Amino acid sequence: MAKRLTHLDASGAARMVDVADKPVTSREALAECVVRMAPATLRAVREVTPKGDALQVARIAGIMAAKRTSELIPLTHPLPLARVDVDFEFIKGGVRVLARARVVGQTGVEMEALTAAAVAGLTLIDMTKSIERGVSLESVRLLEKSGGRSGTWKRAAGRAAK
Repeated sequence: MAKRLTHLDASGAARMVDVADKPVTSREALAECVVRMAPATLRAVREVTPKGDALQVARIAGIMAAKRTSELIPLTHPLPLARVDVDFEFIKGGVRVLARARVVGQTGVEMEALTAAAVAGLTLIDMTKSIERGVSLESVRLLEKSGGRSGTWKRAAGRAAK
């Protein structure tokens, strides 16, 4: 059987997926993005930027964004998120943002985790743009998900951003 886009009906019209008959299960997703920046900008993020503690502001922004995913991405279901964590890892050339979302519900939280990672990354760009205009956001992607009918999925080893 060929895979199809679940948010399109047989005629190709956009639709919200009906999850009414899906079982309620614990579901979790982990996403990442990388914010690339110059060494001087990275040093400022490690300390405190002129706008304040960039990582704490980005963490709150990511959590808030995850909670509003259904308002940002058409056809996603509003979810009663149980937990959203946004963490940061300093890597060569920037900051790796990791966002984990969890829900007990009838549909997954992949979009919430991806939204949290992306918005946290964009917030780091906003916090650092007075220091460096060339900061960029890269590799927004799902690393793993669990729960639901499709079970557990993990990105192949060695495929995480470095």
